[in-house]
Amino acid sequence: MTDSPLEKKPGTAPETKPAVKDADAAAVSVRASDADRDRIADILREALAEGRLDAEEHAERIDAVYGAKTMGELEPLVRDLPAGRAGSEAAPASGPDRYEWTAPAQGALAKDDVVAIFSGSTRKGRYRVPGKINAFACFGGIEIDLTEAVFEQQHVQINATAVFGGIEIRVPENITLRQKGTGIFGGFEVRTTEAEDPRAPVVLVQGAAIFGGVEAKPKLGKRLRDLRDRLRKEL
Repeated sequence: MTDSPLEKKPGTAPETKPAVKDADAAAVSVRASDADRDRIADILREALAEGRLDAEEHAERIDAVYGAKTMGELEPLVRDLPAGRAGSEAAPASGPDRYEWTAPAQGALAKDDVVAIFSGSTRKGRYRVPGKINAFACFGGIEIDLTEAVFEQQHVQINATAVFGGIEIRVPENITLRQKGTGIFGGFEVRTTEAEDPRAPVVLVQGAAIFGGVEAKPKLGKRLRDLRDRLRKEL
């Protein structure tokens, strides 16, 4: 007598599939915070400054960053970048290992003198930030934009002196910005911030504004700011 194909055979068990790692699945589905998005945006900005991404690729990924809702959507955006691969092993969004400081590259500037006398001067874009920047504006204007700059050392000092002139300084979000300056018949305005990460870059702006103005504050950038505002409205 043959066994019925519907009859359960003793000693057999249903075929099982490999179990999914619950911890990995849970990590991928974790909701991303603003700090997580900012961390990924910082990595992308550094990749742009180093030439690993072009402007179009950077813009596309930034769009995806501020549209992402989970960590599983964020991590693939930096998986092909050195900083992204190093931080993919469950690194915290703002932990002590986020920044690794080494000696500045050979040939890097120890200081930079930015002078504007009856003229204008700028420092912006893929700018390797030296340890000290001396900015002097006399009947002129200076713009120092570090939002896309490469920080090769943690502490940066900007000596800003404006005499009948103006100095405008912009730094990235999520760094520490401090001030030690004086306005004499002028304005010395620095929007100080303290980064959550103790190893984040520290920018100290000091000097004087005499019948002139010195202004320093964090800047996310119009494109990124608009994307963030739109995301928050949707949420």
